[in-house]
Amino acid sequence: MAIEIERKYAVVGDYKSHATVHYQIAQGYLSTVPERTVRVRVRDNQGFLTIKGTAHSDGISRYEWEKEISLHEAEELLDLCEPYVIRKTRYEVYFENQKFEVDEFHAENEGLVVAELELESEWVTVSKPIWLGAEIMNDNRYFNSQLSKKPFKLW
Repeated sequence: MAIEIERKYAVVGDYKSHATVHYQIAQGYLSTVPERTVRVRVRDNQGFLTIKGTAHSDGISRYEWEKEISLHEAEELLDLCEPYVIRKTRYEVYFENQKFEVDEFHAENEGLVVAELELESEWVTVSKPIWLGAEIMNDNRYFNSQLSKKPFKLW
């Protein structure tokens, strides 16, 4: 079973000047029920289907399954998703051997910038760059699945 372990933070400073790469993402949700989310994603010219389970009691780990699908299939599935398809630019920023994925949201979520850090274990100590703000893992509004139903502009 694949387990995703991640922490999520608000971003409060300049991260772009430290980014090594960036790319465009469009993603929508076929299911956002608490027990499972089913996500369709287009990243540049690739499509993906992802299923995530409920977060464990620690709040930072959960089951995740992902499979690459054709770009055509992903684009068709985006049309079936819940109301707001999320559009964002993802920046990869390395700090002290940690890769932060910083998402700058567009469209209905314009103005929101969030950093995620995938970890090997729940017990890894996170080195925080100066542009990293408060941890937001316990605020469900920041989950992409929730942003697809109630975008940042409606908060």
